[in-house]
Amino acid sequence: MRTGAFTLTLLAALTSAAAEQSHEQSEEGEASKNWPQVASHMSEAKIPLAQGVAAAEREGKPISAKFEMEGGALQLSVYVQKGDGFSEVVVDHKTGQVAKSEPITGGEDLTAAKQQAAAMAKTKRSLRDEIASAEKSHASYHVVSILPEIENGAAQADIVLLKGKSTKHIDQKL
Repeated sequence: MRTGAFTLTLLAALTSAAAEQSHEQSEEGEASKNWPQVASHMSEAKIPLAQGVAAAEREGKPISAKFEMEGGALQLSVYVQKGDGFSEVVVDHKTGQVAKSEPITGGEDLTAAKQQAAAMAKTKRSLRDEIASAEKSHASYHVVSILPEIENGAAQADIVLLKGKSTKHIDQKL
């Protein structure tokens, strides 16, 4: 009987590890597809990600931020939490002004926002502090994406840094 329980526990642990490895590979695969296109448009951005996060703070507590391609155009998107609600704040990447703010009410975006908020609740540091720390640790690189998450019970941020057209993907403890 003990052997059966041990086998089930081992099987569960191996399945969990395989799922996490698959998740990491999926994230890196997604980044490798999207970041070259973002990198080729970053010269359009006149403000860094941290400044976009600062602008979005008027709409709530920033819980994630990234430059992304939307409809063929570069966009700076910041998810914020205000009370129990979440919004996506789009910041004009040329002026640093909030262009629009839309509530997140369902789907994958709401699921992601809840997970990011849970990760940020485990740290006393702000998203801007985390961006500054990553950029200090990786001289000449600029953060273009920071997505907090909880992995194995610990809060961390998946961060993409950019230097010219070269990208670097790191995980940073929150």
